[in-house]
Amino acid sequence: MKICIFGASSAFIDSIYIEQVEALAEKMARRGHSLVFGAGATGVMGAAARGTKAGGGHIHGVIPEFFREERVEKIYTECDVLTYTPDMATRKTLMEDDCDAFIIAPGGIGTFEEFFEVITLKQLGRHDKAIAMFNIEGYFDTLEKFMQEMAQKKFLSEGCLHMYKYFTDADELLDYLEGYSPSNEPWQALKHGE
Repeated sequence: MKICIFGASSAFIDSIYIEQVEALAEKMARRGHSLVFGAGATGVMGAAARGTKAGGGHIHGVIPEFFREERVEKIYTECDVLTYTPDMATRKTLMEDDCDAFIIAPGGIGTFEEFFEVITLKQLGRHDKAIAMFNIEGYFDTLEKFMQEMAQKKFLSEGCLHMYKYFTDADELLDYLEGYSPSNEPWQALKHGE
């Protein structure tokens, strides 16, 4: 399975996030899966790549051309395939299309944008891939409460809360991805709460 991991590129985050994502990615690779990611060499992104490499997995990095030209962030150069895109939107689309499942690891605004895009696309029936939140040190607890509040206030249908799942344990997360079956629920039911 090709698994896309979204997460922080920051080199300044606490090492617990780096260590846990690196361990997750190594387990993922040892279980026969490959990585699709944003090609960064630092933060959670770099951890995902190093872990996958240590586990012997295939790595596809996807990054906008301007990152290389403007040296926006350090690029992980040991990717098996490194694809440059003309812009950020194309980067996201390529990663979304090239994977079979998503892991959302702790990150900043870019990671949240990616999460909300893949969940929106799932709600609209554009894909039915598994979405797993790797909730290290309770990082996503506030997001979970906010999503529940949105549903309570009818800004989000209850069904949308079941389109993704939170995990604190790497093995349980990978078991979920490997055992995932698409719901085949009509997207209209998710969108409109029917």
